[in-house]
Amino acid sequence: MENRKIGVALLGLGTVGLGTYKVMKAQKEEMLYKTGAQLELRKILVRNKEKAASKVDEPEIITDRFEDILEDKEIQIVIELIGGIEPARTYIEKSLQAGKHVVTANKDLIASDHGALMDLAKANQCDLMFEAAVAGAIPVIAPLKQSLAANHLTEVMGIVNGTTNFILTKMSQEGMEFDEALAIATKLGYAEADPTADIEGLDAGRKVAIMASIAFNSRVSFDDVTTEGITGISANDIRYAREMGCCIKLIGMAHSDGTAIEAYVAPMLIPQDHPLAAVNDSYNAVFVRGDAVDDAMFLGRGAGELPTASAVMGDVFDVTRNIVHECNGRISCTCYKHLPVLPMEDVHSKYFLRVEVEDRIGVLAEMADVFARHRVSVEQIIQKQKKGDSTEIVVITDKVREGDFRKAVRCIADKSGTREIKSTIRVYTV
Repeated sequence: MENRKIGVALLGLGTVGLGTYKVMKAQKEEMLYKTGAQLELRKILVRNKEKAASKVDEPEIITDRFEDILEDKEIQIVIELIGGIEPARTYIEKSLQAGKHVVTANKDLIASDHGALMDLAKANQCDLMFEAAVAGAIPVIAPLKQSLAANHLTEVMGIVNGTTNFILTKMSQEGMEFDEALAIATKLGYAEADPTADIEGLDAGRKVAIMASIAFNSRVSFDDVTTEGITGISANDIRYAREMGCCIKLIGMAHSDGTAIEAYVAPMLIPQDHPLAAVNDSYNAVFVRGDAVDDAMFLGRGAGELPTASAVMGDVFDVTRNIVHECNGRISCTCYKHLPVLPMEDVHSKYFLRVEVEDRIGVLAEMADVFARHRVSVEQIIQKQKKGDSTEIVVITDKVREGDFRKAVRCIADKSGTREIKSTIRVYTV
């Protein structure tokens, strides 16, 4: 085979950057056979050159000047692993304008500027790939764009944050409360010192925006995605869910009937016989439903040094093949539709409501009257444990409009017989 060399630059040498460096080195002997060319890492952009030099075998390729990469005509592929919005966006834009192809794992940037960046890539006949921006090592973006392209997809949902899945697994399997499970996740390195982006659903929300855009061929940005975290989930919620034959997972949901899109992140009761119910610890999984494929699920590690690097290098190999065969930009932006994203008040869901009320005759009748007045159909009302002069009530609704349900809950909260609204959690339905 012709030993063609293609220059590559790596932006960032953090956890994923170092993992990508390791995978690239490990694949050196087979790269030519897999892609048709040999990749040559020519530059690594870092902030601290001295610190980075100890991590690599070729310290002479380390630079703190992006211009060194931009001016190097041999560099055809730029791998952006800095993260965040700036300076990552500027680096990607300048790389594309210079005719360099870009691979990124930057979910923040892709979730907010996906359309503009894809348009820029198309204008410059460049590839912009971002498999690693969603669910780490799990192939999701490429299957949605290629293998499943012959489907009209109606649903893409999943567990796309390992930290929250680890916490909920601990709460479910060991009866822990949220704070205790979070402390363990932090100690083991699954949760950051500031876990807000994970536990409040923001990280998952960015991934939902990306998946929804591709699945439904219509641009969805992070601002369109409603996010709700797991901080309000208790051991009692999980115990009651188990009694109902369900478990609780933080689900990133994207659904479309072809006329509009629903996109949100929320804790959800999932039936134990659903494939996602068996996904535990820090694993991620994405479940897809389409008119031809029916149901399919992708499972694997959703984060980490080498799993994420696997997705990054998979994209790099794809770009390399495209360069070799002179077909870059063959899959550009697939968002050719303009579907509205429904406001959450118009989304229909089933709900689990847990409320502590005064233990007296007539309380259940008052609740039933409130639900009826707000057009909320109730599937069942169950009286749970008593404590002193209070009792806990669990209500399961039929599929109802969220705006009506929220109004009903606020009305119930204002009733004299209501002590506390303990939790409201969606229940997954097909």
